[in-house]
Formats: sequence, structure tokens, C-alpha cells
Amino acid sequence: MSYSSEVKNELASIRNFQCCSKAELSALLHIGGSVELSREGMALSFQTANNAVIRKFMKLVKELYNIELTLISKKQLNLQKNDLFVVKIRDRVEEMMEDLSLVNKNALFFHDLDEAIVKKECCKKSYLRGAFLAGGSINSPETSSYHLEIQTFSIKQAHVLQNIANQFGLNAKVAQNKRGHITYLKEAERISDFLRVTGATNQLFEYEDSRIKRDFKNSINRVINCDIANERKALIAAAEQLALIEVIEAHHVTKLPRSIEEAIFLRKTYPEATLLELSYVSAEHYPDMISKSALNHRFRAIKELANQIKSGDLQ
Repeated sequence: MSYSSEVKNELASIRNFQCCSKAELSALLHIGGSVELSREGMALSFQTANNAVIRKFMKLVKELYNIELTLISKKQLNLQKNDLFVVKIRDRVEEMMEDLSLVNKNALFFHDLDEAIVKKECCKKSYLRGAFLAGGSINSPETSSYHLEIQTFSIKQAHVLQNIANQFGLNAKVAQNKRGHITYLKEAERISDFLRVTGATNQLFEYEDSRIKRDFKNSINRVINCDIANERKALIAAAEQLALIEVIEAHHVTKLPRSIEEAIFLRKTYPEATLLELSYVSAEHYPDMISKSALNHRFRAIKELANQIKSGDLQ
């Protein structure tokens, strides 16, 4: 089962107040509904591939309008695993259209939303919940990309959802895709907030747990990669210093400063050590520990001396 389905299963199990039921059903039909005209008149249709969502839809319709519904199950094309569930409503259609704000003054279906339906905060949350049930998807927190979206079929619908979502500080954005428009969230924290706002408490805990584990693992990997890179740099620097020392020793330079001799001794004794490690072990060989900065200065002097020998400036 996909993570989106797990979230929808939990959201579909939430029990609503009556006002919230109206908001949720309105969102379900705004996002997943359609209008059919035939000889028998106008009918409302709702479809989804999620069993829990279709049960929630039918429950809301029966509770609010006390009408009998017929459920049709269809096999989907393109090798889709789940069946497509379709519910058609022929009774009290005009009442539902007006009651749930499914048609505006210009006779456009599923375009506008009467603000009275989402006047209360609990109803706003329910509207977002219904919209996600009808057309939402969310990436698993175990993936490398955090993304939640709700598919709509008009820019007006997308902006309605964006406006409601942003009243809860979700920083929702709108974009166009092949099927219409989407309202989406990209930030992990805002997706967590969406799950909290809509009531998916269990999935919120799972999402946060997976996200924290993944981020922690990535942090460890970054530290390990950084350590490996630093170790590689230290080995390269040490190899270069040993090569410079060979140049000096091959030239049989006499009367080297004591500080240079100490640095040469430490590097030859500990050929793979970092400067910091050489600084610590210097206390085992000399009365005073040589600082990392001092060692760095001494190796620069060694490099200058070796370069003079290579260029012939030092006889």
C-alpha cells in the first residue's frame, strides 16, 4: 500500500461534526465529482480508486441527505491494481448542488466555494481533508523528495485550496500540469503541518519518524564524507611534504634550523599523520608541544627551501 493510501485511510476514518461533514463532502465533490446530463435529468457522480474514500463519501451523503446510493466497481485500464469505484446520485441533486456550493451564479460547476461552508476553522480543516481524499497524493518520507499535492481541474479550485491552506501557514503554491492544476506543498515541515491540520495524527508520527531517521542518516553520511575528504587532503599534503624533504636531504643541506629539523623528524616518523596529530605527538619527543600553526609555518619554510634547491638558487 502506498503512503498516500495510508494517509487517506486514516483521514477517511475521522468522524466529523455536521458542519464539518458538509465542508468535507463539498470538497470531495469539488475535486472528485462530475455532473452528468441525460434523459433522466441531472446526476452527480463521484469516483475514486480508494475503498476507504468511497465508503466515507457514501456515509456523508447518507447522513446529510438520507438518500440511497448505488456503488459501481469498474476495472481500470493501464494495469492499475485497484478497481475504480463510482457512485451516481440522482435524488435531491439540485438541493445538494446549492447546499454544497457546487454551481455558481454563472452556472459553472465546481468553480466557486461559498465562504459560509468554511466559516469555522474546523470546517476549513475538513475541507482540506476532503480535497486530499478526493485528489491528493503525498510522497513517502523515505524518498529523497518531499512533496504533497491535490489535483484540481481549474485554476479557481486550486486557488481556493491554496487560500484555505495558507490560513494555517502551510505556504501552499499552485502550478499547472497535464490534468489541470495542482495545489502543492514542498517543505517537509509544512507537509507535517498539513497532516496535523487535517487530523492524520498516526501518519504524522510515522512521517516525522521516517523523516528524522532519514535526515539523521544523511547527516552522518555528510560527516563521514567530510572526514574522508579531510583525511584524503591530509594524506596528499603529507606525501607532498615527504617529497620536499627528500629534495632537501638529497642536496645534503647542512646546518638546518632546529625548528626545520624537528618538523622533518616528525613527518618522517609519522608519515600519514595530520598536522594536528603531529602537534600532539611532538610533546612525546620535545620539551614543549609544537602547535599546529607553528608546524604549518615550518612546512612552508621546508617548501620554500626545496623550491630554492630545485631552481638552483641554493648551492
